[in-house]
Amino acid sequence: MPGTAPVAFITGASSGIGAEFARRLAARQYSLVLVARRKERLEQLAGELRAAGAAHAEILATDLATDAGLEAAEDRIRREPNLELLINNAGFGTRGFFHEADGPTQERMHRLHVLATARLTHAALGGMVARRRGGIINVSSVAAFNATPSNVSYCATKAWMNRFTEGLALELSTIGSPVKVQALCPGFTRTEFHEVLGIGHDFIGPGWWMSAGDVVAASLDGLAKGKVIVIPGLRYKILVLLSRLTPGFIQKAAILRYARRTGRLPGASQ
Repeated sequence: MPGTAPVAFITGASSGIGAEFARRLAARQYSLVLVARRKERLEQLAGELRAAGAAHAEILATDLATDAGLEAAEDRIRREPNLELLINNAGFGTRGFFHEADGPTQERMHRLHVLATARLTHAALGGMVARRRGGIINVSSVAAFNATPSNVSYCATKAWMNRFTEGLALELSTIGSPVKVQALCPGFTRTEFHEVLGIGHDFIGPGWWMSAGDVVAASLDGLAKGKVIVIPGLRYKILVLLSRLTPGFIQKAAILRYARRTGRLPGASQ
């Protein structure tokens, strides 16, 4: 990549939180490597960023849930001497009971959320530690803090992402490295995520929705302050705190009630 500008490598960059990270970092004069499956969307975003004065915007159209796609991304990371940020944002959700779900789709989720995050982090971290600078943001979810019906793999993979990030932070602290890591845990965010699931934005009150811009702003502010777990929005901070303080049987009852109300269990209201 030309020049000496810091480079941000962003997965899932074609829309939503990933695209917003790209816009914010371009405004900070980062050079960008934008990664996603949808080449046309990446080209559109890269053109927008260049027109707005971005230092550099390169696209890598690849599927990180495949061996070939993941290897291509790892290779690009290892060849980048100016890598300053890795943002593991690629991901998706599903609805339905695990025993009824499509097996390959569940495997794809685990490969994307867990394997891709681990391998791309490994590819990036060695160089960052050696250069004594850089940061990694793993885009998790408030879903990481509880298991919910019809959302088993998503909650489990995001919980893994949080614990993985916390472990990395401890390791980096042990060796005195200034490299920062963060698990970003947003709640309901106005992106394409829920439309893809087919549930829209009207199943919960408007006060619970955040913009991608607010989520990304909270993440970058938290990274600058060295926060390992970032939960954007006061409501969600309180929700996670309450979940940690509430006895398990009460949590279970509340989760089941919510699941029935939102249509995630048989006999639920729609």
